[in-house]
Amino acid sequence: MPSSVMPTSRKGDGRSLPDAVSAIGLRKSYGDKVVLDGIDLRIPAGTVFALLGPNGAGKTTAVKILSTLVTADAGDLHVDGHDLTTDPQAVRAAIGVTGQFSAVDGLITGEENMLLMADLHHLSKQEGRRVAAELLERFDLTDAASKPASTYSGGMKRRLDIAMTLVGNPRIIFLDEPTTGLDPRSRHTMWGIIRTLVTSGVTVFLTTQYLDEADELADRIAVLNNGRIAAEGTADELKRLIPGGHVRLRFTDPAAYHSAASALEEVSRDDDALALQIPSDGSQRELRSILDWLDSAGIEADELTVHTPDLDDVFFALTGNDQPAQPHQSKETVR
Repeated sequence: MPSSVMPTSRKGDGRSLPDAVSAIGLRKSYGDKVVLDGIDLRIPAGTVFALLGPNGAGKTTAVKILSTLVTADAGDLHVDGHDLTTDPQAVRAAIGVTGQFSAVDGLITGEENMLLMADLHHLSKQEGRRVAAELLERFDLTDAASKPASTYSGGMKRRLDIAMTLVGNPRIIFLDEPTTGLDPRSRHTMWGIIRTLVTSGVTVFLTTQYLDEADELADRIAVLNNGRIAAEGTADELKRLIPGGHVRLRFTDPAAYHSAASALEEVSRDDDALALQIPSDGSQRELRSILDWLDSAGIEADELTVHTPDLDDVFFALTGNDQPAQPHQSKETVR
């Protein structure tokens, strides 16, 4: 695509606006090692985009390139409408970056870390103190603001790290594995912060090792493997790529069970549990078809559950990892 043509996203009112991040044909190699092999990414403004992949897949390299920290070998790259090659300074002014490792200085207080960041953004002392105070309150760090950051818990340091990233009021934030090493409570707190950022209009580019995190937060997900995008879509779209979805009917009446088992095709039986398993993609259309069939046959199932593959299944299938996925299947029960 010529650099003069910017990819766009379609708003609900029909207007087209530039994508917050656009990468067409992004390539990067280190010697003979190809890290990114011509990948395409388009991220609409005001959304969360998650990039998944095994260790060494190139997720962090993609973040470093799009945040101007590393130069790409090739690609038509735009961030916030600015060409990454010809106007990197404008890109830097529009973004914030929180890396895998905290940028917090543990030798100074939380407030001093914030004020240092305000100085780097050339804010006046008065404005810097105002912004620091507002962000420390927003991230529930006011009580700890005068304490050395080295005394903070992992979750507090991560919140301070993101608060420091927001000092420059960025429109696009790159979060490179922001919850690695955090306990479950701190992870959920971080998820709430990310949702709030997006509600305020910020675009979030997220890399993560936690598949449930991508499932919970991301509007769109791309799976990076061997330098290429193996698949991209919403979480539900990706889950439908993987076989294994099914509808399970359980009966308490043996006669109803045997009638259903005899009439249904391509069904797996569990005679001990009086349960039938029907292959299904979990769509509303297929579910309605099964319910209509039960009604027309005068058969009543005591329990119906819909099982769909989760992102663990998708990840392992697309990346060729031989480690088995753990069963975290979603389930909906209709009685």
